[in-house]
Amino acid sequence: MLENGTAAPAFALPDQNGTIVSSAELKGKKYILYFYPKDNTAGCAKQAAAFRDAKEELAALGVTVFGVSKDSAASHRRFIEKQSLNFTLLADTELEALKAYDVWQEKKNYGKVSMGVVRTAYLIDENGVIEMAWPKIKAADSAAIVLDYLKK
Repeated sequence: MLENGTAAPAFALPDQNGTIVSSAELKGKKYILYFYPKDNTAGCAKQAAAFRDAKEELAALGVTVFGVSKDSAASHRRFIEKQSLNFTLLADTELEALKAYDVWQEKKNYGKVSMGVVRTAYLIDENGVIEMAWPKIKAADSAAIVLDYLKK
C-alpha cells in the first residue's frame, strides 16, 4: 500500500476508447484512481454505480474519477454501457499501474491462493501526490467514503 504524502506513480493507460490518459496530463487536477478486480461482476458493478451516482457531487468538489482494472478497453466499453457509467475507465492489461500502486497482490479465497487486485482507492492531489489512500475499500461504500473525506 502506498502511503499518504508520497508521489503517485506515473501512468499512461488507454481508456475505454483507446485514448491514452496519463498522470502527466492530469497534473494540476485532483482525481480519484480506484482499482477494482473485474468488469461486470456484482461488487465491481456496485462500486461503479456508486461513483456514477456521485459524479456530479465529486465534480463540484473539483475531483475527477477514474476506474482502473486489468480488463481491456473493449471490456470497459461494455461495462460502461451496461452500467450507464459517466466516468472514464482505464485498461491496465499489462498490470503496470496495478503493480506500481501496490494493488496487485496475493489473495486467498476459500483456501486457494492467486494474484489479483485488492480493491483500493487513491486521492491524488494537484501536485501528483497521494493525499489519501483507502486500502481494501468496500465496493458499495467507496464513493460515500471518498465524499465524506472531501467534505471535511
